Parts: sequence; structure tokens; C-alpha cells
Amino acid sequence: SGECLMALGPLEIQAIIPHRWPMLMVDKVVELDEGARAVGIKQVSAGEIYFQGHFPGHPVMPAVLIVEALAQLGAVALLSAPAHKGKLALFVGIDGFRFRKPVLPGDTLRLEVILTRMRGDFGKGQGRAEVDGQLVAEGELSIMLVAPDALKR
Repeated sequence: SGECLMALGPLEIQAIIPHRWPMLMVDKVVELDEGARAVGIKQVSAGEIYFQGHFPGHPVMPAVLIVEALAQLGAVALLSAPAHKGKLALFVGIDGFRFRKPVLPGDTLRLEVILTRMRGDFGKGQGRAEVDGQLVAEGELSIMLVAPDALKR
């Protein structure tokens, strides 16, 4: 795996994973070690659609969307490896996640995923999310690689 320090913006991210607004949860990738590790940023805007209902008058980013952001970043790390080009990464497992602090409008979420194991089409990664250097969430993600046509019925 070769370290790439070039930042990826939304268009480069969207060339790797299929997510689009409002489900694209990674604004940019600031560090990428293809197939091994990535660091990304999600600017949590007051205009996020989910704040309308979670919770009116007390907006808090849903914990499940922090996990989704980490899973998307893990997918970017995995799918940026030439061997996995053109595949989809499905989120298939979540283990031991802990949420330490609420994430609020205006926060900058720093996301990091280290891919810890890859066996065939299954991978595991350790995810970590921070705001201002403080841990807000961490846990293990499991991802399965599939060909895009595997999702057709």
C-alpha cells in the first residue's frame, strides 16, 4: 500500500463510492493509504436535513450517521486499492461501538478508519471519530466487497 497525501474532494470521493447527497457523509479525504487507512472530514452543518427531526430545538447528529460516515470512509480506503476498483463495499457488521460525546451543528468531524483485516471479499476496520481532538465515537466495522450487479434482483 502506498501512502497518498493528496486530498480527495467530493467529486473524487463520488468516483470511488456510489453515495450521493443527502447520504454522502464524507466531505473530503485528507489522508489516504490505499487499501489500508484513510482520514476524512465531515463538516456538520446546521442545515443537515436530519437536524429537522433529531431533535427539534436540540440538534444532535444521530450516532448511526457517525457510523455511516466511518463506513463510507472505510469504503473509500478499501475501494481506492486498484485490486478493488469498480466493486461496491457493503456495510455488513458493527462491533463494540461507543459514543462518548454528542456531535452538534458547526462541529468538524475528523474520521479515521484503519483496515485491520482483509480475507477474500470480507474486511474489518477500526473506526474513530473526533471533534476538536476529543474522541466522540469508536468501534469496529465489517465490510463485504461485491460486484455492482450482485445487487440486482
